[in-house]
Amino acid sequence: MPQRQSQSLPSLYLRESWRRGRLAVKAAAPRFGRNATRLLVAPTDLRSIDPDIAADIAEGRFPLAGRMLECGRASPFTMELPSVVFATELHSFSWLRHIRAHKTPEACAQARSIVNSWIKLFTKREGIAWDAGVLSQRIIAWLSHSPIVLQDCEKGFYRRFLRSLTAQVAFGRSTVAHMPEGIDRLKLRIALAMASIAMPASASQISNAARLLDSELELQVLPDGGHSSRNPQAALEILLDLLPLRHTYVNLGHDGPVKLISTIDRMFPVLRFFCHSNGDLALFNGATATPADDLASVMRFDESRGQPFKALPHSHYQRLAINDMVVLMDTGLPPEGEVSRTSHAGCLSFELSCGPQRFVVNAGAPRFAGARFGQMARATAAHSTLTIADQSSNRISPSRFLGPVILGGASRVDVARRMGDDDSDQVIARHDGYRQSFGVLHERGLSLNAAGTMLSGHDRLLSGKGDVLSALPKGGAVVRFHIHPSVRLLQEDPHTIRLEAAGRAGFVFSCPDGYPVIAEDVFFAGISGIERSEQIEITLETPEIGWFFSKL
Repeated sequence: MPQRQSQSLPSLYLRESWRRGRLAVKAAAPRFGRNATRLLVAPTDLRSIDPDIAADIAEGRFPLAGRMLECGRASPFTMELPSVVFATELHSFSWLRHIRAHKTPEACAQARSIVNSWIKLFTKREGIAWDAGVLSQRIIAWLSHSPIVLQDCEKGFYRRFLRSLTAQVAFGRSTVAHMPEGIDRLKLRIALAMASIAMPASASQISNAARLLDSELELQVLPDGGHSSRNPQAALEILLDLLPLRHTYVNLGHDGPVKLISTIDRMFPVLRFFCHSNGDLALFNGATATPADDLASVMRFDESRGQPFKALPHSHYQRLAINDMVVLMDTGLPPEGEVSRTSHAGCLSFELSCGPQRFVVNAGAPRFAGARFGQMARATAAHSTLTIADQSSNRISPSRFLGPVILGGASRVDVARRMGDDDSDQVIARHDGYRQSFGVLHERGLSLNAAGTMLSGHDRLLSGKGDVLSALPKGGAVVRFHIHPSVRLLQEDPHTIRLEAAGRAGFVFSCPDGYPVIAEDVFFAGISGIERSEQIEITLETPEIGWFFSKL
């Protein structure tokens, strides 16, 4: 029964003002200490590499964040960048990994030249280049791919590289405690721990970095292994950095953070939980398309390989799975405060897959699009659930100062899991996200039959006392089922829609007491960017409706 108390707006402004003030003071004069004179190890990078990207970079083209920057022999940092997302990826230097596919002397010299230009141009500790998420990725990338950057380099560049890396690590140490809570801060703690053992450091510096990482892991990783953001993809992103860190501690003979191994062990079941039948991760709370190779490279370290859990009690998700049919349902609240900056208003939304095909999805978060599309993707209407009067079940702050945190809306979700008399697996949940605006609770029930061939559902609008309403609230209500772009919809009759996937089993959607229609849609989480798709919409004529997905 997740529930929470709403935070007052003045307290949010006060806390954010204090945090920014402390960050500005620390950023103004970080303590650099003694420059490193050498690197001890290059940690492994588990992320996939793309030879085509390596070939483009060799030709002076940077294909990042869905855009292409033509820079020839010039440094990309001397040019106008096509988007904020592009700038984030460029400054992170995560693209260095692709050069491993063409590790020629010429490619290494080019990478070294680009790093050198960054060192010269970005001495001021401000802007995107020094955001926590970008800084952490750049520290890890420079450490992991130092053999590429430093191959056959001159002594002068070697000293500049280490001096810049030392300064970046010092900046991170000085400011990390005052950065917004969330995955970026956790990843910076990981980067600082990695730097403490990959660069010369005292025993106290190594143990201190490990202790602070322990504290951050305890704060952000929930007891069931999920991340406090409730983003399914967060587990993957964290493991991509934690696993190399663990290996580096072991290889160098250092004692790692006490909670490192147990945290890793808890997070693998979370990835299995959120995996659809085809291996793709579910799209809840900021998740977007996941490169299959990245997921595979992490999962090969999973030694338990057990069956996925039926529920995540602290992350607040439910999983119904029989044979090759998988249903995942969001039964939780957005996190509080800063961690909610990427949370979605998708309470009681669900996703459905069967065999190698995803059918019902949420629109997901865009990989490359700007803030406008990112905010659209967070709305309740972008999720496979019910919306009242085109309003979201959570209110997102419009304040540029606070950022897009969740300010109000759903504050309680009641969940019941049970087996039906026919051995069906059932979840019934209700949330109060529309109570303040409309005096209404939304209840959704899902039931997967024992054969794994039919998902039955119902949506009800209830009074505050839990009784079914006698009439619809002002503005009406719509139930949406967002359909994966690879699935084709065909209207068979006023109550029935057929879902077809080329060469794969499909479904028939039926709504005996309603009139489902096919509507245009967008899928934000396409691997190459936003894609066109379709959705099934039902405009409610009464406060209660039932529907079915039957496997063909």
